[in-house]
This record gives sequence, structure tokens and C-alpha cells, in this order.
Amino acid sequence: MILLQKKVLSTNCAPTAIGPYSQAVQVGGTIYVSGQLPIDPSTGSFAGEDIKAQTRQSLQNIRAVLESAGAGMENVVKTTVFLKDIGEFTEMNEIYAEFFPADSPARAAFQVGSLPKDARVEIEVVAVL
Repeated sequence: MILLQKKVLSTNCAPTAIGPYSQAVQVGGTIYVSGQLPIDPSTGSFAGEDIKAQTRQSLQNIRAVLESAGAGMENVVKTTVFLKDIGEFTEMNEIYAEFFPADSPARAAFQVGSLPKDARVEIEVVAVL
């Protein structure tokens, strides 16, 4: 039997975890990226107040975590988008499409009651090497 080892991934190019979890975990060729808030790691604050700025920052954080493992957005196979207001879906989707211009991953999107730090969006992904 082959046992796959869990490898915790971390980068200073994305915000540090605000709780007892890892930025991402790699098991074999699969990377599980924790939900990324729109926090700019250089300032510790939101990149902006509107959904477009926050979506862009969340996806930039995801890209930074993936790059720390030698992967990129093209390796993403599944995303989950948590929105404070589903009415902002179209605006979020415009920015999302910039990061996934072709062969987009599978996705689910939900409106939630609230997000940490009152963010407008949080995004998690699964990637495969």
C-alpha cells in the first residue's frame, strides 16, 4: 500500500491564515487551497470595497498559493465561490473570467449569511498537478 503524505503549503505572497488552518495542503498531485479572502498580503487590509476588487485579490491570493507549489491557475479543476450578495454574481464573474479565460474549472457559487471580516467574497479551489 502506498501512503500519500500531506504537505502543508505556505507563502508570504498570500495572507496568513486567520485561524487554525493552512493556506493549502497538497496530497499527492492534488492541492486543496483554503478559502481566500480579498486581503492584500502587503497591507493586511482588503484590496478594495467593491466586489470586483475583492474578487481580483482573492484570485491573486489563490494564484500565489498555487505558485508556491509549482502550479498555476491552469491546474485548477474545481472552485467554490462564496458571495455576501448573489446579486453581485455578474460583476464577480467578469473578474473570474480574467483568471480562467479557457477550459474553466467546475464551479459552485453561493450566497452566504456573512463572511470573515465582512468580506464580499471568499474563494476556495482544488488543483491537480
